[in-house]
Amino acid sequence: MAAASATSPCWPGRLVGPSGRVLGVDRSAGAVDLAERRATSSGQCYWTRFTTGELDTFSPDETFDAVIGRLVLMYLPDPVATLRRLVGFLRPGGIIAFQEMAMPLTRSFPEAPLFRKCRGWIIETIERAGFEVDMGGRLPMVFAGAGLPAPQMNSAGLASSGPDSPIYDYIAETLRSLLPMAEAVGAATAAEMKVDTLAERLRSEAVEQQMCIMLPPLVGAWANTE
Repeated sequence: MAAASATSPCWPGRLVGPSGRVLGVDRSAGAVDLAERRATSSGQCYWTRFTTGELDTFSPDETFDAVIGRLVLMYLPDPVATLRRLVGFLRPGGIIAFQEMAMPLTRSFPEAPLFRKCRGWIIETIERAGFEVDMGGRLPMVFAGAGLPAPQMNSAGLASSGPDSPIYDYIAETLRSLLPMAEAVGAATAAEMKVDTLAERLRSEAVEQQMCIMLPPLVGAWANTE
């Protein structure tokens, strides 16, 4: 049985199949509702279930073979304490695995003004909101602080170029979703971003300069408990 963040339960559900069980946990009722609909549409609703709650107070009445999460620790005020707490819900020899972003590694070659601004707006907004922008790089320290052995790790990210790349829309929509927070924390304004035309302006800049854009890699870390 595995416990997972509710935003990414489908692949654990595929791994365990109908002979196993997956419990997805998320603080957002909207995320849980979306996850339930995805599980139903993929035929996993019989062995995948969900609950709304905070990981800091989550207290299941069962233990798990694995605890996994994606883009979770970066939003927690004390990820070490939370990870240490989650380890207590694992059976002996269980696996704990998390995947987090390393945002400072976002880059383009050659570097260009508009892309540099977009990168800065995203990172500054998340930093000013009090979240960790390089949790991917911090994973070994977090695992060690939680009393876990040094994790095995990997890293992978999307790189793209050319006029048909989906990256320009991805960056623009990311900033559209962050805009209310960016304005609230003073990182950027709607007038600065001009988000409705941002994707096309990024596309023009990238094509003109034959840019390669590298999005922040996702760093995975996993370890077995004693």
